Amino acid sequence: MAKAQEIKVSSGKIQRLEGFLSEYVDGRNVDIWLPDGYPSGEKYSVLYMNDGQSLFDPSTTWNQQAWSIDKAAGKLISENKTQKFIIVGIWNNGAKRHSEYFPQKPFESLPQKTQDSLFAIGKDQKQPLFVDKINSDNYLKFLVNELKPFIDKTFSVRTDAEHTFIGGSSMGGLISLYAICEYPAVFGGAACLSTHWPGIFVVENNPIPEAFFNYMKMHLPYPKNHKIYFDCGDQALDALYPPLQKKADLIMKEKGFTAQNFISKLFPGKDHSENTWAERVNIPLEFLLKK
Repeated sequence: MAKAQEIKVSSGKIQRLEGFLSEYVDGRNVDIWLPDGYPSGEKYSVLYMNDGQSLFDPSTTWNQQAWSIDKAAGKLISENKTQKFIIVGIWNNGAKRHSEYFPQKPFESLPQKTQDSLFAIGKDQKQPLFVDKINSDNYLKFLVNELKPFIDKTFSVRTDAEHTFIGGSSMGGLISLYAICEYPAVFGGAACLSTHWPGIFVVENNPIPEAFFNYMKMHLPYPKNHKIYFDCGDQALDALYPPLQKKADLIMKEKGFTAQNFISKLFPGKDHSENTWAERVNIPLEFLLKK
């Protein structure tokens, strides 16, 4: 694995786990953001974030954009608007990202012919969308059975679901929703920004969103002690999302989620990019981690 460029942050500090190994998935870097003042003799909540290489420093990312989540998190903590928390940024697996982030049980609920057709889709002229079998169940096992125990043992953190959260955008939003559904005893909240409900890049004649919605009807966590945040824009790739997000919102309400434990926001004029997620990441952070 190539040595990653050093990351600069506006507050706190980054501690890198270089090439963290797993029995379930390929090894990868994990960047842990520790806020100013850590450790302060108390236990911190933990936010696990997918697409970890896009979180902090735009000068190190493929598109020169980043969430700048250290800035938002540091400000919220310093203003006493949230619990003190650390961020565990799990790098994605490059070409295998789609295979690791695509929720496996909804995929496997599709007819075999449909599954086969999805493997034939190209991301671009050089690369298929799925370069490997769907492997999100193993990705979640890596998070829950390997990475979280290491974090719990190594850092001054709270280990219960009430203080453990997961988040991401696009496919990272989908896998975050899948994580809280599959492991409700591990994760107490999920932030799903610009959730990629289509799974692929078209909506017409696409059975994938319905598979996700059917899964949600069966597997959403108990609303009384779980929080879920959704949002989307309406430009670029996000233009596909608003009608689908409305359907997801209806299911959330049907399953007992209310304004206390569920937010869904539309951001008109906003596209599908780290810059736009950076503008609003403070909202899910404060919602999930408020004192």
